Amino acid sequence: MPKEDYIETIPSGRLGIIALKSCTDLGNKVDSYISGWRANRDHEHMATAAFSGYQKDSYLLTADCPRFGSGEGKCVIKNTVRGLDLYILVDVVNYSVTYNLNGYENHMSPDDHFQDLKRVIQACAGKAHRITVIMPFLYEGRQHKKTSRESLDCAVALQELVEMGVSSIITFDAHDPRVQNAIPLNSFDTIMPTYQFIKAMLKNIPDIKMDSKHMMVISPDEGAMSRAVYFANVLGLDVGMFYKRRDYTTVVNGKNPIVAHEYLGRDLNGMDVVIIDDMIASGESMIDVARELKRRNAGRIFVATTFGLFTEGLEKFDKAYKEGLFYRLITTNLVYQPADLLEKEYYISADMSKYIALIIDKLNHDASISDLLSPTERIQRILKKYGQR
Repeated sequence: MPKEDYIETIPSGRLGIIALKSCTDLGNKVDSYISGWRANRDHEHMATAAFSGYQKDSYLLTADCPRFGSGEGKCVIKNTVRGLDLYILVDVVNYSVTYNLNGYENHMSPDDHFQDLKRVIQACAGKAHRITVIMPFLYEGRQHKKTSRESLDCAVALQELVEMGVSSIITFDAHDPRVQNAIPLNSFDTIMPTYQFIKAMLKNIPDIKMDSKHMMVISPDEGAMSRAVYFANVLGLDVGMFYKRRDYTTVVNGKNPIVAHEYLGRDLNGMDVVIIDDMIASGESMIDVARELKRRNAGRIFVATTFGLFTEGLEKFDKAYKEGLFYRLITTNLVYQPADLLEKEYYISADMSKYIALIIDKLNHDASISDLLSPTERIQRILKKYGQR
């Protein structure tokens, strides 16, 4: 159980959790943690009206988003939401969810998932006491700035949610946290899974040594540098980075192709290396970086990214693993994980469900989550637990 000094405060409202179909597994785990913690709590005011409905077997509400044959949808909430402190979980990149469209099976896109999220908020119709959206992968997070005459999708999406009555938005490892400037008067938090990465590595790799003599952190490009710096600082490691030299005269699949990876950093000879980034999309760039590291005689290579999208399948990772380009691949369960990924010898899943449960539990008590946004003390404690300090 977590440290529970915050439970002395009165909850801001009766807790309700809606996990959309895209987030069912994660929602069930989160609900299980919260109901388990609260079942064992003993508070002097537990019998008062302020704690009515505080201890329940489940806080999950049923919200269905059925589709007509034409593909049009709607939302039906089958429980009361009046007066609830409501938390809505959605995974906008879960391509495994399907619906029928004119007799064809259609896989849901991020646009479809976001539209269903808005339908759920509409169905609440101002009845909930407070609505918080937990969207691990920020919808359109990579379309966060204008560089030419183009749409600014992420900012518009955030503004839509706020205008619909959402009071707080929580995401994880936003591609560019500055997108919160689109809603400066509303709550927006982006949380890094650094603690879960370190915990997963310590639990699954017994002979790992997290010190500056044996390990180094690598940023695969300039955009991931801030993540790599924080990861390295809490572990006391050195940082290196790659600069992606691109061909800006050509556009392939919506982006400029990479011509070469230029390395900046100290000698890597024999050292374990952690490549840290926010996501794996096709994985091509990550494998190229691992190949460049091996050319520089790096030891074991650990790839740690918050979101494993694997948009072009796992075959290239299977091949890279057989070639010895990386040792372990770590991603979180914040987005859909196909069954064959979980079975891979090289794969480690960093479970975020307990972390999300703690965030919801704290926010329901209007408690600070600053220790979760910057978990430096937690990281130092687990390093000591595993004899790394």
